[in-house]
Formats: sequence, structure tokens, C-alpha cells
Amino acid sequence: MSRRIEADSEPSSPSVKPNRAFWPGVIWRGARRLWLVPLLLAGSLGVRGQEDTIYIDDLVEVAGQWAKDNLDDDALRALQAVDREKVKQFLDEIQKGFHGEYVLDLASLKESAKTILPLLEGYEETQPYAVWLKTRLDYLEVADQLRSSNPPPKPEPGRPPKPAPNPTPRKEREVWGRKLAERPWPEAAKLYVHRLKPIFTEQRVPPELIWVAEVESSFDPRARSPAGAAGLYQLMPATAKQYGLSTRLPDERLRAEDNARAAARHLQHLHAQFKDWRLALAAYNAGERTVQKLLDRHKARSFDAIGIYLPAETQMYVPKVEATLARREGVKLDQLKTPSG
Repeated sequence: MSRRIEADSEPSSPSVKPNRAFWPGVIWRGARRLWLVPLLLAGSLGVRGQEDTIYIDDLVEVAGQWAKDNLDDDALRALQAVDREKVKQFLDEIQKGFHGEYVLDLASLKESAKTILPLLEGYEETQPYAVWLKTRLDYLEVADQLRSSNPPPKPEPGRPPKPAPNPTPRKEREVWGRKLAERPWPEAAKLYVHRLKPIFTEQRVPPELIWVAEVESSFDPRARSPAGAAGLYQLMPATAKQYGLSTRLPDERLRAEDNARAAARHLQHLHAQFKDWRLALAAYNAGERTVQKLLDRHKARSFDAIGIYLPAETQMYVPKVEATLARREGVKLDQLKTPSG
């Protein structure tokens, strides 16, 4: 839920005019380290006029100033000055890419991510962000694969070049299935799988969905996103508070069982609303209002009908979760059964 918009008890999606989104950096100091907790405050995701795309011009514009204006240098003071600027610029770019329209645009960030990751891994203060980024390298690598097999349309004389269309959900499922076909368990999963499945079952959520934690954090509870999500299931502050977790020191999202219980409750809520696990997972990633607006706009009832219009990360997130469940549990999302009460 890293780049994730807040739970819909508060605004759940990036904003367009006049409700402008922003990321104020909030810093507090512990006895031995500094933490950055950027809080994502946003309104509803808008839809542009006659086009069949979800439009985020204002989000991208504001995100372009996020790292420059709001990411306090104290949060990354462990880094050298030059490295600090590289990290800030990259975090700005990846936030824009994930919230952007086009999956293939993420491919251009792959090499930068590989350069930035060691910088974040090298200091205790920035390791939570390294965990978040390392888990998301898959998105950039798959986007690169998709770009190679999906060249842009031929240019038309006198017209600006058109971007390559987004891959269909079916195509993404194929690519993610191949990507994860031989992947072993994350080492940390061995510590948590047997502990978390009963928690999901208690919340009447299919226990197989504990593997959402692999997609969110590689089962590392330290993971923290630049947008303020934290823990195994990358809960945003408002989502955590909605389900009774404190985000003050100590941040209860960093407790694996507490994080999992809140995530399971949220997934149950979303499935009750959408009656479909693909849509529920899309809403977990992008916000339920974003998903509902697209369903209404396109008079649709399925993820595949709106998939290419969702934010770029969400377009990849749902197929990755599907491929992860197939790899770990040998099940498809439409085969999941709700545990009996």
C-alpha cells in the first residue's frame, strides 16, 4: 500500500484542481535516528472530459515539487550531500511514475533505482526506504520487458508522437506469471506465514492473501514508503487509524501481527464493497474511490474492463498479486474461498 492513497475515511486518491494534493514532510527525532514520515493528503482522483483515461496532471505537477520542497534534508542527513540530491530526485520521479498513466514509462527508472538502492541500504536511517524500493524493482523490470515487446505507434506526419498503449491485464498476467515462476520464498516469509494465516482467517479473509505482504514489503516489517506507508502490508496512516492502530511512536504498524490484522480487515471491507478480489486489490492499492469512479465511468463491473485506466502501479500490482498467489499457493483469485465464521 506504499504509494497508496489513504483509506476512504479520509480522501483516498490523488487530486485534480481545485483540490491540490501535496506531501508535507514531517520529521521527528528519536534518541538514535531520524525518521521521515511524509503524509499524503489528497482529494478524489479526477477524470478528464471526453477521454477514456484517468487524468492526473495536477498530481504529477505537485509531485514534481514534493521532494524539492517538502523532503527535509534532516531525514536523509546520513547521506552525503551529492547522494542526498540523487535520492530526492529519484523518489520524486518514481512517485510520479507510479501515479502516472503509462506503465511503460516506469522502464526508464530501472537503472536509476539500481544506483539509488545501495545508497539507501548503506545507512540505518534510510534502510526502511531501501526495503520499499527493493521490493518494487520488479515493477521497473517488468515495465522494461513490456516496453521491449510493445513499441510505440508509428508517428503521423505533423502530429506529436503517441505513447505506446498500456498492456492489457491479460498481457500483464502472462508476464508476471513468467517473472515469478521460479522465485523462491522470501527468506523472511518463513517467520510470518504460519503466524499470519490464522489472523486472516479470523477476519474472514482467504488466508492465501497473506502473500500480499510479499508484494508490499517482501515480508520485511521495516519497509516504509516515501508516501508514509509502513509495515508488512504498507498501511497508510489514515488506514491504520481507521482500524485502531496508532502511528505515533511507537508506530504500531511496525508490529507484524497488528499490521496484518488491519490489512485483513481492510481487504474484507473492500471485498464486501466490490464483490471481486481483483477490484478489491486494486482499491487496496489505489483507493476505493478511484476504482469506483472508473467502474461508473466505463459502466463496468470487472478489473479487466478498467485496468488500463488505473494508475500505472495499480495496473501492475493486481497481476503481480495474482502471480504471487499462483506461485505460493497454486490458486487463482477467483478460486479463493471465504473462511466460514
